[in-house]
Amino acid sequence: MVEFVNPYLFWIFVIPFVIFAFLISTNKEHLSRIFDEKVLERLSASSESVPLKLRNIILFAGIFMMIVALARPVKDEGDKIVEVQGLTLLTALDISGSMRSTDVYPNRLTFAKKKMNLFFDAMPSDEIGVVAFAYSPFVLAPFSSDKETLKMMVEGVDDSYINMGSTDFLALGELANSLLEKKDPKILVLFTDGGDKKAIAGLADVLKENKIDLYVVLVGTTKGSPVIDANGKPLTKKDGTIAITQRNDDLGILAKESGGAYVVATNGKEDIENLVSVIRSKYKNQQQGEVKVKQRVEYFYYPLGLGLLFLLIGLSSLPRRREV
Repeated sequence: MVEFVNPYLFWIFVIPFVIFAFLISTNKEHLSRIFDEKVLERLSASSESVPLKLRNIILFAGIFMMIVALARPVKDEGDKIVEVQGLTLLTALDISGSMRSTDVYPNRLTFAKKKMNLFFDAMPSDEIGVVAFAYSPFVLAPFSSDKETLKMMVEGVDDSYINMGSTDFLALGELANSLLEKKDPKILVLFTDGGDKKAIAGLADVLKENKIDLYVVLVGTTKGSPVIDANGKPLTKKDGTIAITQRNDDLGILAKESGGAYVVATNGKEDIENLVSVIRSKYKNQQQGEVKVKQRVEYFYYPLGLGLLFLLIGLSSLPRRREV
């Protein structure tokens, strides 16, 4: 069955068209009142031209066909299931207080953001979502294949986002599970300086229970660096000594145990390229899922072609002025 994709356009244009056609068709008496009979005789078509009524009918038919084409007639042939190739991944950026540390240049947060951008570039056709986490995780960007938009969202994360509270890895796991619930496979990629066994115990349970594969990009050094406050000054412990934060590789071990992998972030692209290679090889030819696509046969070019033909005939038969 033929239907219109844009039926509203048909009604928007057809109503003024009908009014216009009516006024043109009934304009003879009005012209007679305005122009002298001899003037009208000189303006009228020669006997060799197409009769006025026939020419108007051709022009009106052409305009009407153009309106029909604008409304876009199609034949609906039902829905088609299309399998979408690629992966869906959830990335998470650590914004805890330790990410201000400067053992990598210029600090861990900025370094991690650069690594995320490299990761986006290495997976151009895949859908990626972004969350930020510390004491309370939140969605930074929904799943999207528009990597430039994702980069823009990540670049917007600055020092003001950093939370000095303790990192809640369990809350991160629960948010990741809700976002990845309908995805297959379920992939979580963390960009972080790590966490100790006690802190990540809850995350390990969530990953195992919901079959989420964890991949980790660890930033920072095992030597560590002072924890910096919002004013750029080192924090001190109760005993007066400077608080030092070190990269903790326990999250990397958890990643391997969950069926994933980890890399320690270094200068250059090799670390991210290696991680992406591991991900690609494990989920080769995996699908994001199935998408329903409407199958339509377009018919707009038929009325469009007829409309142009009628307009060409109508305009080529315009009356010629009589020679005086």
